[in-house]
Amino acid sequence: MPDAQATINRCAGCGIALQTSDKTRPGFVPENALGRDPVICQRCFRIKNYNDASSVAIDQDDFLRLLGGIASTNSLVVHIVDLFDFEGSLISGLQRFVGSNPVLLVVNKIDLLPRVTNWNRLRNWVQKQARANGLKAADVVLCSARRNIGFDRVVGTIAELRGDRDVYVVGATNVGKSTLVNRLISDYSDLHRELTVSRYPGTTLDAVHIPLEDGRSIIDTPGIVYPFRLTEVIPRSSLQAVLPDKPLKPATYQLNARQTLFFGGLVRFDFVEGEHQSFTAYVSSALPIHRTKLERADELYEKHKGEMLSPPSRDQLDEVPPWTRHSLRVRPGDNLDVFVSGLGWIQVNGKSGALLDVYAPKGVKVLLRDAML
Repeated sequence: MPDAQATINRCAGCGIALQTSDKTRPGFVPENALGRDPVICQRCFRIKNYNDASSVAIDQDDFLRLLGGIASTNSLVVHIVDLFDFEGSLISGLQRFVGSNPVLLVVNKIDLLPRVTNWNRLRNWVQKQARANGLKAADVVLCSARRNIGFDRVVGTIAELRGDRDVYVVGATNVGKSTLVNRLISDYSDLHRELTVSRYPGTTLDAVHIPLEDGRSIIDTPGIVYPFRLTEVIPRSSLQAVLPDKPLKPATYQLNARQTLFFGGLVRFDFVEGEHQSFTAYVSSALPIHRTKLERADELYEKHKGEMLSPPSRDQLDEVPPWTRHSLRVRPGDNLDVFVSGLGWIQVNGKSGALLDVYAPKGVKVLLRDAML
């Protein structure tokens, strides 16, 4: 059992209760580090200093319990979503968890989109997609917390909407939530405190309460872990290849029917039927794309998986769930994206229709949606 002093304290980075007795459990901190200010757990120390995150599983019921308590509070709920993984990071059913509290939808990572993006059109697209998913947002703000783009607008909108309320910050794992909370702290609080920020999902392990100067608080909640995101089912060493950290470079392919694109060894895209047309992939530039004929695709995969077709590497193939086929039909005149949660999307540029097969690890969300761009 953790000692009394360590139980009272919580990690200033991830919010987990600190304990000094078991290195293998969340919240471990060496006794000689308890006197530091602020005190952070060993996991956060390793993330911060070595970019190394150990695997710590947090029960899904705990996430839902934290969300479920918001409805009984008087709060502004700031829901942060990842524009790169919009449908994969939107919290399903959030409206029933927050009750009558207003929701500000903050769309992060817009720095990943091309500079020529029509931002008004994008904002309208976000509003439409949010409504389609049952979310009634009081407002929508586009930003990049990391690049400080649109952040003044985020802070100003929070000030307009919160009044004398607390601010709950919610979102899925790896959407940039803690990065944004750190920026809020610098604007609203005199606390010299920094939450743990890393590229690894699930960094924040419990609700972190940051007192504000007006007596209210910012509450940073743990990221919801959604198993239908590619980033949750691939080896952590592969995340660097699929999570972009610089603006996307759209890759356009002119394809005839019965041609295939491999995205590393993670996802396969077959153009099964349709007129010659182009497809534009919006994925991380670190992820290699290979084109081949459909009749050679199976042979190519078996011969080159884990090597030319990677990630994952050959010794990690067993760590990724087997592929499931998703058959998608694009009707003539449709303007659609093929969205693969955690990978990005492929825009269908032709207007003549197409039959597509997408192979992705079992459980990963694959769908057709209105084109974002």
